Amino acid sequence: MKELEIQGQVIKPGERKLIGLQVGMTTTHEPVTMRAWVIRGKTDGPTLMVVGCIHGDEINGAEIVRRLINSGSLKSRFKGTLIAVPIVNVPAFSNRSRYLPDRRDLNRLFPGSPKGSLGGRLAHVLSSELLPLCDAVVDLHTGALNRANLPQIRVTAGDEESLALAEAFGPSVTLTAATQAGTIRAACNAVGIPVILYESGEALRLDTPSIRFGKRGVLAVMRHMGMLPKRPAAAKKRAKHAVVCAKGYWERAQVGGLFIPLIALGKAVRKGDVLGFIADPLGDYEQEVIATQTGILIGRTNEGQADEGDALFHIALARYPNMAAKKIVQSGEGFPDIPDDDDDHPVHYDPYTDVI
Repeated sequence: MKELEIQGQVIKPGERKLIGLQVGMTTTHEPVTMRAWVIRGKTDGPTLMVVGCIHGDEINGAEIVRRLINSGSLKSRFKGTLIAVPIVNVPAFSNRSRYLPDRRDLNRLFPGSPKGSLGGRLAHVLSSELLPLCDAVVDLHTGALNRANLPQIRVTAGDEESLALAEAFGPSVTLTAATQAGTIRAACNAVGIPVILYESGEALRLDTPSIRFGKRGVLAVMRHMGMLPKRPAAAKKRAKHAVVCAKGYWERAQVGGLFIPLIALGKAVRKGDVLGFIADPLGDYEQEVIATQTGILIGRTNEGQADEGDALFHIALARYPNMAAKKIVQSGEGFPDIPDDDDDHPVHYDPYTDVI
């Protein structure tokens, strides 16, 4: 097993090191440095990269990485290399913002350019320095501000290797969809690297169920890749409970007013079901929000106010929603059955009703 060198920083077999990748300078001449943990086993194996906070306010990713690098699972019988970047979008994270200081979305700038904007340079450093070293990538995200997501994986339709990683991760739902240009997923697709995107929770909130689900999912991917000893029974159980959907849509507010939801994440939705209602704050009317298609609720706004046209409920289309909802509950119950002695927050939880 050879030494690994990244921007002049050497990481030897069996070594773990926090490295700094230089990106540029701010207006006050402060350096912008993307930091990454590189953890290497003593024997050869695949290289997995896990990235968080491409959107600076999606902080669950940073906490998943923090717990992952301190996991006892990495202290023995670990093969290959783990590259873990807790905070990709450093300027946005510092500003508690989804976007870069110039209001651009970093996840529309990949693969970036060494002569581009600050965001383009961040994307370029990740794409040129780290991505070529990888055999697979896990990209960690949450919902937007005041918008919660059920634990879910998104993969490119037809990408069988990425679908296998998704199955290993064991999400509640896997959405297969086309990849948008400029995303890290598109950059991985362009060079043939399998990639999965994990979505769970919401922006600017550290959500314990989402974090635990994410950490254990990444460890399951590492077992699937042969980086850690496999647990065949647990993997078989997660595959059995997998729910794969090809499309999703948003139910939107038809009028403005106070928004009262009536359904929790992960529940079955049938066409014609009442999902919630919009109430006139002056007491004049109430209008029901009716499901127009059948599926599973995978995302929902947490705001109590809605303007006409606001997105309220994100529904993944499923032909047999009750069966899918049952599988989702079973997939959530499956994770606590996996021994995890190194979990630093051993709490009982229901990941679908936020009861902790």
